[in-house]
Amino acid sequence: MGNLGQEAMQFAFGIVLARLLTPADFGMIITIQVFTGFVGMVASGGMGQSLIRAKEASGDDFNAVFTLQILLGIAICSAFFVSAPLLVAYLHNPLYADLLRVSALSFLLRPFTLIQVSWLTRNMDFKKRALIDVAAGAAAGVLSVAMALAGMGVWSLVISGLVGGLITNVSYYCVTSLRLRLNFDTNTVRRHAGYGFKITANDFLGYIKYQSINLILAKMAGPAFLGIFNKAESLSRMPNRLLTAPTCQTVFRAMSMVQDDLDRTKYMFFRTITLLLVYITPMSVALWWVAEPFIGVVYGDKWLPAAEPLRILLLAGVLRAIGTPCGVVLAAQNRLMQEIIGQVLEVILIVTVCLIGLKWGLTGVAWALLINTVFATVYGYVLVYRAIRTRATQLVSAVAPALLLNAILVAVLASAHYLLTTLMPAAPFVYLVTMLVTGFVVYVSAFLFLPISALRSETERWRRAIQGRFGFRP
Repeated sequence: MGNLGQEAMQFAFGIVLARLLTPADFGMIITIQVFTGFVGMVASGGMGQSLIRAKEASGDDFNAVFTLQILLGIAICSAFFVSAPLLVAYLHNPLYADLLRVSALSFLLRPFTLIQVSWLTRNMDFKKRALIDVAAGAAAGVLSVAMALAGMGVWSLVISGLVGGLITNVSYYCVTSLRLRLNFDTNTVRRHAGYGFKITANDFLGYIKYQSINLILAKMAGPAFLGIFNKAESLSRMPNRLLTAPTCQTVFRAMSMVQDDLDRTKYMFFRTITLLLVYITPMSVALWWVAEPFIGVVYGDKWLPAAEPLRILLLAGVLRAIGTPCGVVLAAQNRLMQEIIGQVLEVILIVTVCLIGLKWGLTGVAWALLINTVFATVYGYVLVYRAIRTRATQLVSAVAPALLLNAILVAVLASAHYLLTTLMPAAPFVYLVTMLVTGFVVYVSAFLFLPISALRSETERWRRAIQGRFGFRP
C-alpha cells in the first residue's frame, strides 16, 4: 500500500510536471542521475542488503556500516563539486555543472536513509516505511509543481528531491528505536563487506547495463529523445514498481530467514511468480491496448512518440515478474557470483543492440531493451534451477493462472477495441475510459469466480476482505 501510494502520487505529479516542463528538462535530470545514481550505488556497498540478510545483526553492526557510509558520502559530495566541469566539457552545456553539484548534496542524506530502511526491513516493519515514504513523496511533489509553476524548469526536479530526502530522514529518526552514532569498528565492516561486495558488483553491472542506454541516447540523440524514451520506459515499469519491488523486498527477508530450507525457498519462489503475474500482467495488457490515447490524454500530444516504444517495453515488464524473483533467490542463497557473470554478458549485449537499434529510432531502442530482458530472464532462471533444482513443469504451472486470465482479458479488449474504433468510433478520452473500465470489470470477475485451483486461497482471501469491507460475499 505504501508503494501504491507513492506510485499514485508520482504518477499524478508526473502528469502535471510533464505538462509544465519539456522533454529536455527530464532528459537533463536523467543524465545527471546516470552519474549520481552510479556512484551512490557503489558507495552503498551492498551493506544494507547484508544487514537485512544476516542471521544476527546488532545495533553496533548498523552503526559501523553507517560510519563508513557517512565518510563515503562526504568524499563523494566533495569529488562531484570538483569534477563538475568535466561533465560540462563532455555535454557542452554549462548548466550541468550546477545541476551536478546541487544533486551531489543528496550523498550527505543517503547514509541515514540506507541504515534506517535496513533496520525497518530487517524487522519486517513496513507500515512505518509506507507512511513516511508517502508523506515525504507528497511534500516533494507539491514543492516540485510549485517550483515548475514559478518557471524554475529542471531545478524543480532537483530541489524537490533534496527536500523530500531531508523530510524522510527526519521522519525515520522519529519512528525508529535505532540511534545512529559513529562506530569505527573495522571488523564489523569487514564482516558485511564480503557479501556487500558481491551485491555491489552485481548492482554496478546492472546499473551500467541500463544507464549505458541513457548515456548513448543523451550523446547521440539528445535530451529530448532521451526524455521521450524515458517516459515510455518509466510507464512500462509502473506495474513492476507497484508490486514487484515491494513484494520482493519482503520475500528477500523471508527467504533469508529460511535460507537453509530449499523446499520452503522453492515454494516461495514459484508462489511469488504466480501472484506477481496475476496482478501485474493485466495492467500491462490494458496499458498496451490504450498506449496512444493514454499518453495523448494524460500527458499531451508532445509525448505521443512514446506510445510505440511503450508497447514494446511492456513485454519486458511482464518478463521482470519472473526475472526479479530469480534475483531474490540468488541473493538469499548467496549465489551472486554466477549472476555477476550474466550481468557482464548483458552489458555487452545491451550496448551492442542499443547502438544497432538506434538506427530505427525509439522503437529500435525499445526492441533492444526487450532482447536484453529476454536474455536476463532465461539466464536468471537457469541459475535458480542450479541453486534449488526446479523443474520446467513447475514454472509452467506458476505462469498458467495468469495466462488463462489474461487470454480472457485480451479477447474482451479486442472486441471492445473493434466496437469503439469501427462500429461506434469514440473520442480518445471515451475510448480510454471504456477500455480500462471494461478490462477491470472482466478481469476481476474472472479472477474471483473462475475455479482456478492455484488461486483458490488468494480468491478466498479477497472474498473475505470484500465481505468484511462491504458486507456481502462475492
